[in-house]
Amino acid sequence: MSLTRWPRAWLRFVRVTVLFLPFVWAYLRDRHRFILFGRQRVIGRDTQRERAERLLDSLITLGPTFIKLGQLLSTRPDILPPTYIDVLSRLQDDVPPAPWDSARGVIEAELGSVDAYFDSFDTDAISGASLGQVYRAEVDGQPVAVKVRRPGVESLVETDLLAIRWTLWFVLPFVDESRAFSVRNLADEFAKTIREEMDYHREAAMLEEIRGNFLDDPDIVIPPVIESHSGERVLTMEYIEGTKITEIAQLEQQGIDRTAVARKLQRAYFKMIIDDGIFHADPHPGNLAVASDGSIIFYDFGMSGHVDTFLQDKIIEFYIGVINRDIDSILDSLIEVGTLSPEADRAIMGEVMEVAIEDARGHEVEQYRVQEIVRQVEESIYEFPFRLPANLALILRVATVVEGVCITLDPSYDFVAVASEYLADQGYHQESLERFARQTRDELVDAAVSSMRVPPKLESALDRIEHENLRVEANVRDHNRVLAKLGRRLTLGMLLSSSLLATAILYTFADIYATAVGIGLTLILLALVLRSFRKPRGIRARPQFTRQSLYQRRDRE
Repeated sequence: MSLTRWPRAWLRFVRVTVLFLPFVWAYLRDRHRFILFGRQRVIGRDTQRERAERLLDSLITLGPTFIKLGQLLSTRPDILPPTYIDVLSRLQDDVPPAPWDSARGVIEAELGSVDAYFDSFDTDAISGASLGQVYRAEVDGQPVAVKVRRPGVESLVETDLLAIRWTLWFVLPFVDESRAFSVRNLADEFAKTIREEMDYHREAAMLEEIRGNFLDDPDIVIPPVIESHSGERVLTMEYIEGTKITEIAQLEQQGIDRTAVARKLQRAYFKMIIDDGIFHADPHPGNLAVASDGSIIFYDFGMSGHVDTFLQDKIIEFYIGVINRDIDSILDSLIEVGTLSPEADRAIMGEVMEVAIEDARGHEVEQYRVQEIVRQVEESIYEFPFRLPANLALILRVATVVEGVCITLDPSYDFVAVASEYLADQGYHQESLERFARQTRDELVDAAVSSMRVPPKLESALDRIEHENLRVEANVRDHNRVLAKLGRRLTLGMLLSSSLLATAILYTFADIYATAVGIGLTLILLALVLRSFRKPRGIRARPQFTRQSLYQRRDRE
């Protein structure tokens, strides 16, 4: 980083700190009424919504980088409460475009004269975003869309990323371990994602690879890149017009089967994630359109990602578990990819999964049942055991947004049924059965071998016990830090006892000021001892499911 950027980063850091300090202070007060001690405060939904609205305004005030950050936060239920997710989901990356003269300077610095490269060029942008803006033009008589990086955005983004990194140094010490894990992942993912989104060479390469994977599928249309008119900051593609995928009335007028469109969209994303290992990662309605023949048009591949083979296998196992309602298989898959803590209460998590499956199938979920599950979670665990590793966060975002679009197209859409159909068509069900058969065979062979090895070893062990020559070593795993808590309590107890004795001696032989110091220290130690026995109050959760949240939001609107 250049030295001139450090002063700007410090100024930005100060501004960010000033805007976010009230939120940090409120969070600390919520955890402990008097910051360092006291009970947790119970915060109502109205207060949470008011804070979320202020957060939304602060993000918009801070500009392009923080608008992107807010969009990413709106997909992270492991970091923010449901009320914040609901409010931040309204944050649209739709800002006025930069003046044409500035955009023209970027095009000509990257390609050359606009008049020489384009037959015609409409200087009014058809869309404006925080990182770039799009114009219509013509090349060799063919309509094209020209995406231009916003002038000067690179320097602003790098300055903001540095300010965000400095802010984390102050925030993370006050965040519990599970959320700190998610926040660090979010920061790393955000820095990587926003830099990739500004690199149009990368976007062109990803677009062409994904387009190549769908060349034989008439239901999916991806406009090709015109390489001769593209560069690192300018991307020119064929312009293909369609109806925005959530414009229900227009789709009805055109006689397009909305349920069929939803099925095509879900199957396309299953193919990208499970089969191809490369996917379009920004499926919000502005980037999806429907052609007159019912095919789906994909725009804007700035956000895109890869999936490794291990994660693909686990996603398949997860969906097969969902289809078969095999809760143990679902939980095992979540644990293996690092999303669910192995220490989670499987019985309660199983109930959570059952309700989530019913919702995904379009079934009504009884609110009293949801409330009961939330109560059980609060009583049984002190930290909600879901975490989002960086490699899964983008996929979860895609899955959530795609489901929302499908439900908008068809409120009774059955996500699980289409998933089952796709996996069956691709032969994954059969592969799962064959894998299970191989595992069972291997386990039987291992059991047979062990049955022959165990008797001699057992006899040897019994002989050692008989001759009093058996030595046992034990390694204690203390995942819940029970021993650490016990040691802390013993230490505090001994210090408290010593303090009481010292205070009594000071009261007898010293002056009032020394005695007052002893009493103060004793009271502090007593408070720490009592606090170490205080039972955590659990999470404060409210039931929120994608389908029901969508219905409620529609009712409010």
